[in-house]
Amino acid sequence: MAKTLSILFVSSEVYPFAKTGGLADVSYSLPLALRELGHDIRVMAPKYGSISERKNRIHEINRLRDIPIPVGENTALATVKSSSINNPRSKVQAYITTNTNYFDANKGFYADPSTGVDYEDNDERFVFFNRSVIQTCLLLGWVPDIIHCNDWQTGILPALLRLQHNDVFAKTKIIFTIHNFGNQGDFGLESISRTGFHESNADALSHKEKVNFMKAGIHFSDCITTVSPTYAKEVLTDQKLSNGLSDVLNRRAEKMLGIAHGVDLNTWNPKIDPLITKKYDKSSIEDKAPNKETVLERFGLPIHSDKNVPLIAMVTRINEQKGIQLILDAAKDLMSEDIQFVMLGEGDHSFYPELKALTNKYPEKFALKIEFDDELAHLMEAGADMFLMPSLYEPCGLNQQYSLVYGTVPIVRETGGLADTVRDYNPENVEGTGFLFPDYTAKSMMQAISRALELYKNPEAWQALVINGMNEDRSWGRAARQYSELYRALMKDTF
Repeated sequence: MAKTLSILFVSSEVYPFAKTGGLADVSYSLPLALRELGHDIRVMAPKYGSISERKNRIHEINRLRDIPIPVGENTALATVKSSSINNPRSKVQAYITTNTNYFDANKGFYADPSTGVDYEDNDERFVFFNRSVIQTCLLLGWVPDIIHCNDWQTGILPALLRLQHNDVFAKTKIIFTIHNFGNQGDFGLESISRTGFHESNADALSHKEKVNFMKAGIHFSDCITTVSPTYAKEVLTDQKLSNGLSDVLNRRAEKMLGIAHGVDLNTWNPKIDPLITKKYDKSSIEDKAPNKETVLERFGLPIHSDKNVPLIAMVTRINEQKGIQLILDAAKDLMSEDIQFVMLGEGDHSFYPELKALTNKYPEKFALKIEFDDELAHLMEAGADMFLMPSLYEPCGLNQQYSLVYGTVPIVRETGGLADTVRDYNPENVEGTGFLFPDYTAKSMMQAISRALELYKNPEAWQALVINGMNEDRSWGRAARQYSELYRALMKDTF
């Protein structure tokens, strides 16, 4: 039997404690899936001010109270608390870093929720968090085989481990998973002093005359992964998509791998989902209908009992990456179709006025909720007929995979993880699981939507497409096994 590995999974978001998007879902689902494979895995995350300690059963650990953490020339105190993440089959220990000034005082995770503007001290906040990770290991006397870091918020951790604590962690292998190159944690060069590193380390920590936490993670990790094979290839060749880091990545290309993520079927599964109006599976697909009615009611749209009007949904961050501009560009053509459209999300405030204007112009067709609502997100996956993801780029994407599980047909741009997880419908052999479009243009998107709407008029053909998607294995098992194999290869120095 293969040796059990000890793994510390470090993330700025872990569901159910904190979530803005897919990172939190991955940081919940992957550790639980790895635990099911037998590994000793624990997770660590910060506790922001909006997180309830009582609701999330977060408790103090006596030996992890008031830990002095240096940040630049100052010292702040971290109290690391205990909780867990669970599903019906597994339980994983969670360590939660608390601090009044850096985290508890802020309701937002990375930005002020009232303005959308990033906190000015984000560099200090996450230097503090990353140092608390190391101190927690030292105080517990626990040196993991693997430390798995995620996105820029943990990018400075590999540098801290290798430059300041390698005497203790020399045998520990470090993985850095990049979920999105769009945000890299770049700060002014004066941030070097806040990291605690000497200016002689500036080249490894900086990019384009800015301290870059993501570059630090790439440089000092033993392995870099992205969240889909196609995205891994794209960022190696596209400077714009990598946000200028392609050259840095190519210097370490042999240590880079793309692994597409999966779906936690204990949380996202219409057969057992407690958040939807009526449960169903592929043998009772007609039971999607009550969920559709609930979604329309929640959004204040009319229910057309006399005809079956297709419902298109988007659960998304409202920003450029997610293709919101395409929706605005195509609004006239889109709203001329016999459809209803619902959108849930928050993000870039500059898009809000135009989106709200659509709700006024098309009150019976377009509805918008600018908020985060996990329960409503589940209902929308269950109730919609189609799920639209017109992303400019998409590292992996989870909603298109949730849609396949829920029998909701994805319409997606052919990029990154969307291209890896959705197969374009072919009417000749009735194969495929959704509709893809190649170009980031309103015209290309509308062509895919038109194909979907045309097929929707044929109930028998549409149901066959729905069943194709529901027959896909989208569970975390495959991805967890790939990560487990990667961990073992790193321990044997064979990757």
